[in-house]
Amino acid sequence: MTDLTASRPAAAIGKPSTTIPRPRSRRRLKGSTITILAFLTMAAAFFCVPLYVLIVTSFKSMEQIREGAIFALPAIWTLEAWNFAWNEACSGITCEGLKVGFWNSIRILMPSLIASISISAVTGYALAMWDVKWANGFLFALFMAAFVPFQIIMYPLIVLTVKMGIFGTLWAVALIHTILTLPILTLIFRNFYKDMPRELIHAAVIDSGSFWRIFVEIILPMSGNILIVVLIMQITHIWNDYLVGVTFGGLNSQPMTVNLANMVTVSTGTVSYNVNMAAALLTAIPPLVIYFILGKFFVQGIAAGAIKG
Repeated sequence: MTDLTASRPAAAIGKPSTTIPRPRSRRRLKGSTITILAFLTMAAAFFCVPLYVLIVTSFKSMEQIREGAIFALPAIWTLEAWNFAWNEACSGITCEGLKVGFWNSIRILMPSLIASISISAVTGYALAMWDVKWANGFLFALFMAAFVPFQIIMYPLIVLTVKMGIFGTLWAVALIHTILTLPILTLIFRNFYKDMPRELIHAAVIDSGSFWRIFVEIILPMSGNILIVVLIMQITHIWNDYLVGVTFGGLNSQPMTVNLANMVTVSTGTVSYNVNMAAALLTAIPPLVIYFILGKFFVQGIAAGAIKG
């Protein structure tokens, strides 16, 4: 070490480095990058501009709306349209606002979520991790059922709910949502569990683990990503549904989307555009809030292999 130090020139010892860092050259945008950014900007504007008009119109008075300046901000911001849409707007012959449909949608959503996710998770776990007889044939039937149009099986489902005595109730709407989503959800859970190591099941069986104990204590805690994915899918699908609600729901058991459609299409006198816009936003807010809260986990679930062939 002494020899190496002594061999250096005396002037070089103790002097700071005089090397000047070169400035980084600015990265130029390529033509393809500019094209992609321009396309994405136009695509975002395609969705954001109507949303902007929807929002600002809901806060305007009808006098300002009649002026025709749809892109102008409200001269006076008011929540009258929101209050009227929530509490007083007429849907058919009832004038109790959207709050009735909101709570009907909640009552439909909860049992549908619990039943569809629970049944499909257990079925997908059984098909993926256990040796089930006729599993391939059952999977093929599920795959075919997942793509059958609802209009084809609508009448048999109506007959079924009538014979069960629940047609025209919230339970009928919840049951139909559960039946319609079971095939695709079972396939999603099965594909997710299929990639888990089967050694987990073998080791748990050796430790005297039963079917349900293995599922609850081992598989379910590892299913956080896929549960978030399915939860967002189901909330969005069930909340935004119109056809099932209008077909199987009665006069007092219609979801929020049906009430919204009745408000917009059935009117007397002058159409209140601000009320219609406020009602549309009130209907869209719940799934948007869920997605903004759980959107990060949704992306993680997709990346973790939630929907893979």
